[in-house]
Amino acid sequence: MDYSQMKDERLLAFYENVRQQVALDAGSRYRFARDGVRACADKLREEMDLRRLRFMPINWPEDGR
Repeated sequence: MDYSQMKDERLLAFYENVRQQVALDAGSRYRFARDGVRACADKLREEMDLRRLRFMPINWPEDGR
């Protein structure tokens, strides 16, 4: 997905949704935020870094899931 045309607010909202899902997964025995979600979040983060947007980073679990 090309994030370069997306508005700043939308980028931040997408990233925040992923961050919240990962946080919820941390308290569960099930993991919904897997590798594909992490790859998407990484691309979002790269675009937000390019735009110098401020955001709270995602605390991914140690096992990578």
